[in-house]
Amino acid sequence: MPSLKDLKNRIESVKSTRKITKAMQMVAAAKLRRAQDAAEAGRPYAERFNTVLAGLAASVGGSDSAPRLLSGTGSDQVQLLVVMTSERGLCGGFNSSIVKLARVRVAELRAAGKTVKILTVGKKGREQLKRDYADLFIGHVDLSEVKRLGYANAQDIARDVLARFDAGEFDVATIFFNRFQSVISQIPTAQQIIPAAFDQTGEAAADTTLFDYEPDEEAILADLLPRGVATQIFSALLENAASEQGARMSAMDNATRNAGDMIDKLTIQYNRSRQAVITNELIEIISGAEAL
Repeated sequence: MPSLKDLKNRIESVKSTRKITKAMQMVAAAKLRRAQDAAEAGRPYAERFNTVLAGLAASVGGSDSAPRLLSGTGSDQVQLLVVMTSERGLCGGFNSSIVKLARVRVAELRAAGKTVKILTVGKKGREQLKRDYADLFIGHVDLSEVKRLGYANAQDIARDVLARFDAGEFDVATIFFNRFQSVISQIPTAQQIIPAAFDQTGEAAADTTLFDYEPDEEAILADLLPRGVATQIFSALLENAASEQGARMSAMDNATRNAGDMIDKLTIQYNRSRQAVITNELIEIISGAEAL
């Protein structure tokens, strides 16, 4: 049974931990508002941009002159998975959910006889994946020194991916990230970015307006598709940033509550032990007095 001193030291230790988790929760809450605003502000632009590209892609159809970013290489043998996670931990299952989705995709592709390559963005995803798939890694993007994500960060990643595509290193590229829904809900998402894939069930499908393009659709797509890759990556980074702060805020809130519950239990145990010590001392005093 622990001594009174041990119990007191443990209570103080848990109280110190609770102060840290409470502070981290408040910092995450402050960062969440800014990250959520950025993610929500970027969604209309990304959605409209994809709608325009979808309309252009539909008009080009299966033309032989279509850009390779749209038509692809004609094969899907080599798959590039861009796994985007955080640089820091203490955010619950945020990173694990993305890595789990990536692991499932790797298993499916390997079972189908495909060649898989992995590019990681964020230290935590790399740490988890390298245990089993270190031989599949072809690169890593470190954003630990970036205080605030900008479009330039997405452009750097997009240039790397596009250069690898132009060099014939892969046929299909897919990004993995968490889409922000709420503080307690982030949706692991896999989105194909090369060759460009568009959802024809939304605004693009409903829009029946006919346009004449100058220059032609192929020339416009050749210029817009690389920007589209950067836009999708930037949108994923913003969604990830908001999801990370939401997950960290929720995790630190749970940790603070658990620390409070532990302090209550330890305090009760301490008081009981202290009462037992006092009772034993009283019994010894009374026994000694009766012996005299």
